[in-house]
Amino acid sequence: MLRRAAPSAATALLRRALSSSRPRSPAAATAVASSSAVNSILLRSLKEHYLEVSKMTPPPKISPPKPYTIVKGALDQPSGPVLHRGYGETGEEISISVARLANIMPPGADSDFDSDGGSGGGASESISQLFLHVDISRPESSKSLQFLCGLYPDAVGIHSVCLRSKTAASGAVAAATKGGGEYQGRIFQELDEKVRDAFHLYIEARGINEKLFPFLQAWLYVKDHRNLVRWFKSVGTVISEPKSE
Repeated sequence: MLRRAAPSAATALLRRALSSSRPRSPAAATAVASSSAVNSILLRSLKEHYLEVSKMTPPPKISPPKPYTIVKGALDQPSGPVLHRGYGETGEEISISVARLANIMPPGADSDFDSDGGSGGGASESISQLFLHVDISRPESSKSLQFLCGLYPDAVGIHSVCLRSKTAASGAVAAATKGGGEYQGRIFQELDEKVRDAFHLYIEARGINEKLFPFLQAWLYVKDHRNLVRWFKSVGTVISEPKSE
């Protein structure tokens, strides 16, 4: 004779809670119990990690090298310029966007940067390998000169140089993706060595060098921290929202 297994405490509590509501099939009751248990575990885990991340000590406040200034509201934007400055009598406008190099370039692609003096490394060193999108424009021109660079604590390596319309999407991520029909120029490493050296002198004269690294590293850390805290809260809110019948 078969003996039915005794119900667990959780199942018994669930049955009593459902007894006052409309009847449900055994399969529906089991599904509700499973969903509720999973949600409870996930919410508890999210809360624990949210509290842990909230207690993390931010890096010391660092100001960008003068005359660069921080773009207002940059921390709250998903992408876009972080630093800005004017340069020269022609009224050049220079803006810099930043991202983790590991988040932008495919595996192995950073070897192009390393050949210009940067030090290689694994994912654990990604915060020490930054990706810059530098936009240099003049008021009278419809195009801007854009550099994609790898920034390290002791060096800057140029990956590519191109001319793009000022109306084109900007930012480190947008600049790293191919698109549009404009000729983007030759691969930087295929240019003559003297031309490459001249481009490095060009950006160096405009203050695009390793001195930017301490500020941009700290800024990116703070931005990542804010995004993570916001993500934990948003996911928890969605999961805890009551389901409509």
